[in-house]
Amino acid sequence: MKILVTGAAGFIGFHLVMELIKGGVELIGLDSINDYYDVNLKYARLAETGIQQTNIPEDGTLVFSEIYGNYRFIKTDITNLPKLEELFKQENFTHVVNLAAQAGVRYSLENPHAYVQSNVVGFVNLLECCRNYKIAHFLYASSSSVYGANAKIPFSEEDRVDHPVSLYAATKKSNELMAHTYSHLYNLPTTGLRFFTVYGPWGRPDMAPMLFATAINKEEAIKVFNNGNMERDFTYIDDIVEGVARCITALPNKKLAVVYNIGNSKPVKLMDFISCLENELGKKAEKNFMPMQDGDVKRTWADTTALEKNVGYKPKINLDKGVANFVNWFKEYNRDI
Repeated sequence: MKILVTGAAGFIGFHLVMELIKGGVELIGLDSINDYYDVNLKYARLAETGIQQTNIPEDGTLVFSEIYGNYRFIKTDITNLPKLEELFKQENFTHVVNLAAQAGVRYSLENPHAYVQSNVVGFVNLLECCRNYKIAHFLYASSSSVYGANAKIPFSEEDRVDHPVSLYAATKKSNELMAHTYSHLYNLPTTGLRFFTVYGPWGRPDMAPMLFATAINKEEAIKVFNNGNMERDFTYIDDIVEGVARCITALPNKKLAVVYNIGNSKPVKLMDFISCLENELGKKAEKNFMPMQDGDVKRTWADTTALEKNVGYKPKINLDKGVANFVNWFKEYNRDI
C-alpha cells in the first residue's frame, strides 16, 4: 500500500499523516501551504512529521522526512494538473486521501473564486489522476455543511442535501456528485466523509475553539453568534483520524461510491463548549452576543450508524477530555509566542 494524503499540512491532514506513518505505511504528503491562515502553524505541523521548512523545495520536488523513513512531502497545489500527473506517474499510489480544500464557510462569502479553484478544479484534477492511474480507493473530505438548514435531526446520509446555504457547502456537495459520477463511469471506488466540527490540538485558528481560546487567554471579548443559540456535533480529532484510517482499506460495499457522516453523534450547546474552555483556561470569557451569520446553521448532529456498521467507527473521547487535551496543547504552543 502506498498512500497520497493531500492537505498534509492542514489540521486533519497532519493528524492523519502522523497516524499512518507511525503505522509503517509508505506515504507522501502534499500541501500548497497557502496563507488562508498563519503558515507558521502549518510549518510547525510539518516539522512534527520531520519536514523542516528550510528543506522544502519551491520547485515541487519531494523531500524526505528527517524522522520517518516512510514519509516524504511535496509542496504543490492540486490545481496544478501537470505536476499531479507527474507525481501519480512516478509514485504508483494505491490509495489517495484528499483533505486539501479551501476551508471556511464565512470566507467563501468574501473569496468565492478560491473555493471554485481548490474545491472544484483541484478535485476534478485528482479524480482524473485516480482514474488514469488505477487508484484502488479514493477518499475525500466532504462536510456537514452540505445539510444546509435541514430541520430534521440527526442528519442522515439518506437526507436530501439540495439546499446548501454557503458556497463552501455547494462545492462539497459538488465533490460528492463528481465522485459518484467517476465511480459510475470508471469503476473508481470513492468514499466521501462528511466531517462534523472537528477540534483538538493543532486545530485551525479560524475555527471557534482556537478563536475562543485565544481571546479568553488574552482577556478579549469573544463573538458568540446567534446569541449563543447554537449546537455543534464537536468531534475530537483522534476519533476522526481513527475513522478515516479505518475507511482507507474498507472499500464501498455493493456500490462503488459511498458517503458517510463522521461525527460524535452528541450535539453540544455552544455555551457549554465555552464553559469547558473557561474551566480549562481558568478564565472567564467576555462575550459579545451577535446575530446569526450568513451561511451558518443553528445545529449540527451526525447520525453515524452507517459508518459504525461498515467500519466499526465509534468515538471515544468525551468533551471534557477533548477540551482538556486541546487546552494543554494550546498553552504549550503559545508559551513562547
